Amino acid sequence: MAQPAPLCYPSPSLIPFELLPAVTQVPTDTENSLTLSRSARLSVAPMMDWTDRHCRYLHRLLSRHVLLYTEMVTAPAVLHGDPDHLLGFDAAEHPVALQLGGSDPAELAAATKIAVARGYDEVNLNVGCPSDRVQSGRFGAVLMQEPALVAACAAAMQEAAGDVEVTVKCRIGVDEQEPREVLPDFLARVSAAGIRRFSIHARKAWLQGLSPKENRDIPPLDYGLALEMVGLFPGLEISVNGGIASLDAAEEFLDQGFHGVMIGRAAYHSPTDILAAADRRIYGAPGPDRDPFDVVEAMIPYIEAQLAAGQRLNRITRHMLGLFAGRPGARQWRRVLSEGAHLPDAGPALVLEARDAVLQAQNAAA
Repeated sequence: MAQPAPLCYPSPSLIPFELLPAVTQVPTDTENSLTLSRSARLSVAPMMDWTDRHCRYLHRLLSRHVLLYTEMVTAPAVLHGDPDHLLGFDAAEHPVALQLGGSDPAELAAATKIAVARGYDEVNLNVGCPSDRVQSGRFGAVLMQEPALVAACAAAMQEAAGDVEVTVKCRIGVDEQEPREVLPDFLARVSAAGIRRFSIHARKAWLQGLSPKENRDIPPLDYGLALEMVGLFPGLEISVNGGIASLDAAEEFLDQGFHGVMIGRAAYHSPTDILAAADRRIYGAPGPDRDPFDVVEAMIPYIEAQLAAGQRLNRITRHMLGLFAGRPGARQWRRVLSEGAHLPDAGPALVLEARDAVLQAQNAAA
């Protein structure tokens, strides 16, 4: 992995000197923030249409310590939509963070109060999503162009949150911005509003010319710049995000000095590879790594309860398709679930049938 470039301090014109004392002093930790700081050593990124409550429950069975994030929910949706549908989660998911999208401080503060009342451990502000819908709503990555507004939103959210921590997920810049100038200025202004923990997706977002999918792959990664921010702002906790596909890579980033690593698609598509050994390797917890067969067994009572509440099996099992990725029987597992989980009478028996197909394939390969 490439070594970071030499530390470059931003010019005084980018960061007013009166802000620097606020961001170079380590804030006093509450017990909650200490716990979250430890959990944030590894987190599963918020991903639209993926990290819903069923996905998070599965991930929690694989790791007791990793920090889990919801899909992004807009502040207006929280205020005017169905809170049970949008914000419901199982108590087993803790520690769990709600990611909010928006750019109105009053709306974000009101939504944060609701989130805190619901029991979320953290509330995160999205300053990274590049989709057209997000841009038209003046939130997400486009807010990299308005650090003063982000600071105002963050301050309002933190005041509303009380003892619950508010964090920010951002890019290194957008469009024609120069990340080496924009990112430190952004961190200084937003941290001066009271934010101490940031997740940096180490790519620029191109709001014009690239689709959201392309923005996840095409802009080059600049992990070195993100690491420079760790040295420049010793009072902040900075996690790195973007293109990280293994637990080995996560450990390397932590060894370099990042306070945390956020993994997205790899954790979703190969959850066992990323999460089953995380408690031992990232958090130093004793005991064996989680076995995916044990996870399947543990999902059965959850599936039964969700089906009794009116859910369809495929809404749950779609998140389980990668559980045996890279292992003998993975194809059989996916086939049984994909072909049968959408049927009206599909239930736990189908999941056990898929498990048995994996066992047969593994015995045949032995």
